[in-house]
Amino acid sequence: MSREIVPVLTIAGSDTSGGAGIQADLKTFLAQGVYGMSVITALTAQNTQGVQATAEVTPEFLAAEIDAVFTDIPPRAVKIGMTSSRALIETIAAKLQEYQAAHVVVDPVMVATSGAPLLAADAMETLVERLLPLAEVVTPNIPELTRLTGIGILDEDSFCKAAVRAARAYGTAVLAKGGHFTGREAHDVLALPDGTLRHFRAPRSSNENTHGTGCTLSSAIAAHLAQGETLTAAVAGAKAYLTGAIGYGLALGRGRGPLWHGWSLEDALARQARGYGRQGD
Repeated sequence: MSREIVPVLTIAGSDTSGGAGIQADLKTFLAQGVYGMSVITALTAQNTQGVQATAEVTPEFLAAEIDAVFTDIPPRAVKIGMTSSRALIETIAAKLQEYQAAHVVVDPVMVATSGAPLLAADAMETLVERLLPLAEVVTPNIPELTRLTGIGILDEDSFCKAAVRAARAYGTAVLAKGGHFTGREAHDVLALPDGTLRHFRAPRSSNENTHGTGCTLSSAIAAHLAQGETLTAAVAGAKAYLTGAIGYGLALGRGRGPLWHGWSLEDALARQARGYGRQGD
C-alpha cells in the first residue's frame, strides 16, 4: 500500500547545534505532518553561544540542489531562510520563478540570535527587489522590519505602521514578529498589502531558550500553507506550535538554547500508547 504525503522544501543554512536553520525546519516539518526536503545555502559552525564560522555554497551548487528537488519531488511550499549573499539570492529567485514555486515563505534572516550578522551588507537590495516579491508572506522580527522600512519601532503603533508599510511596498503579506518587545503578551501582527491587520497574541513564556524561533515559525507556516490552509489559519496554527515548543522549557547548552520541536509528537505518541494499552486489557 502506498501513501501520499505533502512535500515541503526549506532553503536555508545549516546549524551545527540543531536549534535553527535546516535542522529546525526539518524537525518542524515532521511535527506538522509533512515531508521535509532541504537545500543548503551555507554551513555554519555555531552553538548556543554564537556563530564561530560560516561557509557559503557556490551559486552553481545551490542551483543544482534546487533542480534536484523540483525535477523529482516538487514541493507544495517553500520556506527560505538564511541567504547570505547577492549571488545566492539571485540564484534562488531565478529558480523559484523557473519552477513557478507556490506558497513561498521568506524569513529575512539578517542577524543570528547571538547577534552575528548573517546577511552581507550589499545583499539587502537584492533581497528586497528579487526575493520578497515572490513571497506569499515575509516574517521579519523588529530589527529586520526596521531595516526593511526605515521606521524606528518603539511601540505598538509604530510596529503596526511598519508592518503595513512593508506589505504595501513589497506587495506581499508581512507577519511582523514582536518578540523583541517586553510585556506579558507576545504580539505578532499580520499586515496585508491592502492595509488590513490581523493580530496574534499569546502569553509570553519566561523561557529564555529561544534559539531558532524564527526558523520554526516560518517553516511551520509553510507546512500549513502546503496543506491547503488559508494564510491566517496557517499563521495561527504555526503560532500555537511555536508556543508549545518554547513553553516545553528545554534546557540545553551554555547560551540561549533551542526549542523542543517534538513536543506535539510526544503528546501524540503518548495517546497512541494509551490506546494500545487499552486494546491489551
